[in-house]
Amino acid sequence: MNNNIPLAERARPKSLKDFVGQEHLLADGKILRSVIESDNLTSIILWGPPGTGKTTIARIIAKNTKSRFVEFSAVTSGVADVRKVVKEAQEDLRLGQKTILFADEIHRFNKAQQDAFLPHIENGTIILIGATTENPGFEINSALLSRSRLFKLESLTDKDIKRILKNVLKDKKNGLGNQNLNIDSKSLDYLASFANGDARLALNVLEVIASEVKGDKITLDFVKQAIASKNLRWDKGGDNHYDVISAFIKSMRGSDPDAAVHYLARMISSGEDAKFIARRMVIFASEDIGNADPHSLILAQSTADAVNFIGMPESQLILSQCVLYLASAPKSNASKMAILDALDDIQNKKLDPIPLHLRNAPTKLAKSLGHGKDYKYPHDYKENWVKEDYLPENLRGKKYYHPTENGFEGKIKDKLGKLRKD
Repeated sequence: MNNNIPLAERARPKSLKDFVGQEHLLADGKILRSVIESDNLTSIILWGPPGTGKTTIARIIAKNTKSRFVEFSAVTSGVADVRKVVKEAQEDLRLGQKTILFADEIHRFNKAQQDAFLPHIENGTIILIGATTENPGFEINSALLSRSRLFKLESLTDKDIKRILKNVLKDKKNGLGNQNLNIDSKSLDYLASFANGDARLALNVLEVIASEVKGDKITLDFVKQAIASKNLRWDKGGDNHYDVISAFIKSMRGSDPDAAVHYLARMISSGEDAKFIARRMVIFASEDIGNADPHSLILAQSTADAVNFIGMPESQLILSQCVLYLASAPKSNASKMAILDALDDIQNKKLDPIPLHLRNAPTKLAKSLGHGKDYKYPHDYKENWVKEDYLPENLRGKKYYHPTENGFEGKIKDKLGKLRKD
């Protein structure tokens, strides 16, 4: 056993029977398992949080396929590497050998770079496996996504994590079995909870603990001390991904620009993807500011576009400008609550027909049925408004939008208040 190789890498499952978790994809009879076992793979995208098995699944495919398997990371590879692989794949295809190309962290390729895959997927030169922690709808070229099958991996359960840790503690070949370590149930529960669904993090922590424990017993106190002394709550280079983004959002929501820019600095320093940060700000601008300052959404979207165009490190200046603006802006979640309330009615209430006077009337038949009859065109009336019923009959008078008095939304509230009284 090579102890210079990290435990998480050494203990990576080599077959489907050893894989833990993702039963919705890999249990007997499930589609992804069937595809792997039959060696009948088409291009796929594996999407899921860190430490859930994306790379492991790709490597299991590599061991089960008769195709040539090529692996590279989008962090260290570029279009030139893709072209080299494609050239080799074309030569192999002439000899009847298929090529599977595994692109880890494929979201780190920009859209133009992702385009380099398209013609070679379409003509069968390569079969692509892309792995990403980011939402493919945002980060993967739509043309590439449409040519691939998407499989979503879920965070591992605490039960899954505990099973993985127990297996590693017993494994004498690739795990820690030769140390004969014993861990009590409370310590195991704590480690599983700490990992938050990330098997890699759980194994990294266990490896540190195993290297420092005295004797053969791992106790809860020692686990807590080891984690605290080594600052092991890491993700993406030093900060817990979900804790920091949560603190970042809550600081902006609480109108504290100093705290918000502090957490921005943490994310930048830990190597967080600038596009991820920008995307969260676009969501925040609508969810937490809304019509209290409509310019916030415009600025946030412009920030996202600029970050995508410029890249780091210069983008940190753009991110800072936007964060400080959003944190300082007036706040309202009225837009969010309006759509949630409306969606709740759609799901849980009877939907009466759309009123006849609001229906489209493109044909004589539609007109004869009363579509569009007696519709009042607002621009024909004073101040471009006329009292009218627009909701279905059973929802007449329902108010979804309750504007606050904050910022520009205060003006909206005054106007709607006047109209609703008339």
